[in-house]
Amino acid sequence: MLSEPIVLRMPPQLQMTDEQFFEFCQINRDLQIERNKFGELLIMPPTGSDSGNREARIIQQLMNWADEDGTGIAFSSSAGFTLSTGADRSPDASWIKLERWNSLTSEQQQKFAPICPDFVVELRSPSDNLKPLQEKMAEYMREPGVQLGWLIDRKNHQVYIYRPHQEVEILDNPATISGDPVLPGFILNLSKVW
Repeated sequence: MLSEPIVLRMPPQLQMTDEQFFEFCQINRDLQIERNKFGELLIMPPTGSDSGNREARIIQQLMNWADEDGTGIAFSSSAGFTLSTGADRSPDASWIKLERWNSLTSEQQQKFAPICPDFVVELRSPSDNLKPLQEKMAEYMREPGVQLGWLIDRKNHQVYIYRPHQEVEILDNPATISGDPVLPGFILNLSKVW
């Protein structure tokens, strides 16, 4: 059984402002909600426990590197970002350079920051359909500021590496992935992710 998001299409008169969408997400904290560029709400099914653990392993490694490196900050899958298209997305893990993050107001940082991270990660669990994740990664790559994206496909033991204006690179069953040069010295160990 594939875990597809539930898509709620909204009539034009019911489209939410960014503030209303943020408030909607806050009062529905138990749901993982994104909004695409058409204003449709995407309600994601909960992640299975095993996938949640593997996602946490990615976040743990990224957070540890970010703390040591000090040039940016890392985010978990709970963080939402408003893209230039108006879409609101929550990558499974992400990182933003400090100078870009600090250019936002405190109020912008407290809500769904109007910025696309420099680095985004999506993790495909065995029950996820690949195509929507690939489309999401392509959407990130069209955003200003994004420099690197990884789609980690646990089902097929592949990693899709996305860079703006470049062909997608596919790695078969790698043991590690390097974030260089965008994340200098960051090496993701995939042994606990597969």
